Amino acid sequence: MDKSFKIFVDFDGTITKRDVGDSIFQEFGEKEEVDRIIDHLLSNKISAKECWLQLCGTVKNFTKQDVDEFINTIEIDDTFHHFVQYCNNNNFDVFILSDGFDYYIHKIFDRENLSNQFRIPENIFCNNLEVTDGNFTPSFPYYDEHCRTSANCKRNHIISNSSDDDYTVYIGDGNSDKHPAQYCDFIFAKDDLLKFCERERISFFPYVNFNDVIKRLDDLKQKRRLKKRHQAELKRREAYMVE
Repeated sequence: MDKSFKIFVDFDGTITKRDVGDSIFQEFGEKEEVDRIIDHLLSNKISAKECWLQLCGTVKNFTKQDVDEFINTIEIDDTFHHFVQYCNNNNFDVFILSDGFDYYIHKIFDRENLSNQFRIPENIFCNNLEVTDGNFTPSFPYYDEHCRTSANCKRNHIISNSSDDDYTVYIGDGNSDKHPAQYCDFIFAKDDLLKFCERERISFFPYVNFNDVIKRLDDLKQKRRLKKRHQAELKRREAYMVE
């Protein structure tokens, strides 16, 4: 019997080669203020939602066209298209969980001819952003006050889009991935998420690109007895009881 994998993928810095949200505010915001706000987020002085609201307050003196042209310079991981095809061939459900914004995710996926694969809100869960000349207006349809590291509570999407019969997979790199990754059976981590998993002694697979993920998933799906991560099962069970 084929194994059912539900795969949850971060966007900024995971699908893209750099963090789009951070890059946009570094480009159009007041740099010193942007750095201070992000430091406050990483030191847990403010929540992710508070961080985004404050960052939006730092931008000025730009046009919508400036933003669109900047977004067009953001590259995605060269192996992501291959990964999408691999998941389609294996009937693996893939969900994009982003603490970033629909505005640039739409544009990047349109450019990469991936919009037919991933749609908001069916496959992509993220924050919303309205862009006008000189102004960013964010909104947070999936905000949960208990999820401080992401204004879009990624954990809730994992719980809502998986069942006890599924093997859950998380692929990420950053601060907003630390909490939700713990609810998944198999974690693929790099950068800050990798350091977090090492520090907290959470089992994970390191990866450089999506070809590394494909190789490991091939190994996992071939195993006759595939064991779920016990701590992830406990966390999911606890979340189900709360809901």
